[in-house]
Parts: sequence; C-alpha cells; structure tokens
Amino acid sequence: MILPFLTVLSTSLASREEITASGGFVLFPTDPTFEAYTTILSGGLVTRAVLVSIGITVVGTTLSLLTTVGLAYALSKRGVPGSKPVLLMVLFTLLFAPGMIPMYVLVKELGLRDSYWSLILPGLINAFNLVVMRAFFMNIPEELYQAARIDGAGDWRVLTRIVMPLSKGVIAVVGLFYAVTYWNAFFNAMLYLDDSGKWPIQVVLRSYVVQGKAITSDQLGVTHMAPPQSISMAVVMLALLPILLLFPFLQKYFSKGVLTGAIKG
Repeated sequence: MILPFLTVLSTSLASREEITASGGFVLFPTDPTFEAYTTILSGGLVTRAVLVSIGITVVGTTLSLLTTVGLAYALSKRGVPGSKPVLLMVLFTLLFAPGMIPMYVLVKELGLRDSYWSLILPGLINAFNLVVMRAFFMNIPEELYQAARIDGAGDWRVLTRIVMPLSKGVIAVVGLFYAVTYWNAFFNAMLYLDDSGKWPIQVVLRSYVVQGKAITSDQLGVTHMAPPQSISMAVVMLALLPILLLFPFLQKYFSKGVLTGAIKG
C-alpha cells in the first residue's frame, strides 16, 4: 500500500532528468522539485478543477448534513405524523437505487444540466447515513427530552442544544462520508456537465491521468511545463491529499460514531 503511494509522490517531485533516466517513475528523487505543482497550480485547468471540487464538497457536505440531521431527528421522534411512510420511502431508496437514464431525465427536466447543482441535489440525502443518524438519535435517553420540554424548550432548541452536542461523533462520521462522496464523484459530472471548465478534479484526473490524454500548456496557463509524468502524479496527489489530511482529525469519532448509532441497548 505504501509503495505505490511513495512512487506517486516521488515521481511528482522528480526532475526531468531523473524521470528520463528511470524510464517514467522515480522511487527516491535525489533532487526533488515542486515544478509540477507550480505548473498545475498556476491558474489553469487543474487549479480551476480543484476549486470546483472544494466548493462542491463544502456546499454539498453542509447541505447534506443539515437535511440529514433535520430529517433524522424528525424520524427518530415517536408520534410524528407521516414519519412511518417517509421512513419506508427512505428504506425503499436504500434497496432500489434509481437507474442512470431516469436520473438523467429527472435532472434534465429540472433544468439542472450543466450546473453544479446537478452534482449536489440528486445525492443530497444518503439513505444509509440517514438510518445511522436516526438510530443514534433514538439512543439518546428520553429523560433528556422530557427535561428540556419541562424547561419550555421547543424542537429547534432541543435539536441544537441537546441532540447535536451529544451527537458530535455520528455527525463527524456522516460528514466524512458525505465529504468523501462529493470529493470523489466524477460520473455525475461526466453525465451532466457539458462545459469542461466546470469539471471537478476527479474528472480531470480520469481524463488526463487514467485515460492518458495529454495536458497542454495552454490548458495549464503556462509557457514552460514540467515533465508529463510529474504533472500526472501531482494531479493524483492533489486528488488524494484533502481526504488524507481530513481523516486523521475525524478518526477518533469514526468507530464510536458508527457503532453507537448502529447498536441498540
């Protein structure tokens, strides 16, 4: 696991001479350089794609958490009118996912094609994440709700002052799930975005690294380019780093949040 990652990182830092001498990949660069990162972050295609991915991930994760927390709280309360039919609809989507063609037709009819909302709204609420969060909320002692009601707290205050502070673990885990999903999504962008200038980083990664298309200097906005192998590996590193940097801060919540929300009693 470490060796491929080290190879990608080393090649992205290798000089043109080292790449030529090694035949394409470098394991231990003797003269590391950030020329590839300077090239792709100079304001061209890759820079724009990174900013698009960051924006989609931040906005999408925020909206998904807000809607998931609100719906999970409503479904976790007993006696809410219509909660059972809504829960059954959620579970139905968990078992039977919509096909590609119906989803495409829906996005087109709603006028979302070639807009960033087509990458956020179709997956705004994930059924699995909702079920996990609802189970966590149901495990909160009923006495806390009753005490808050006696003090005159409404649903909004109960949610923000009691439920959410006690649910930091599961919220962090679900937020990580949503962030990884939005950051790694590329298929919806390929379907719904016609303008290549709106592509997120994962589509750029697939087109210019996985499929082997050449990135031109005009697309990167530079006159002098780093070696193609270094540029490709630098794009891979940019696609990996945000999640790798985020995960250690949320790791302590991961097991606790998922297990507590999934186990009753």
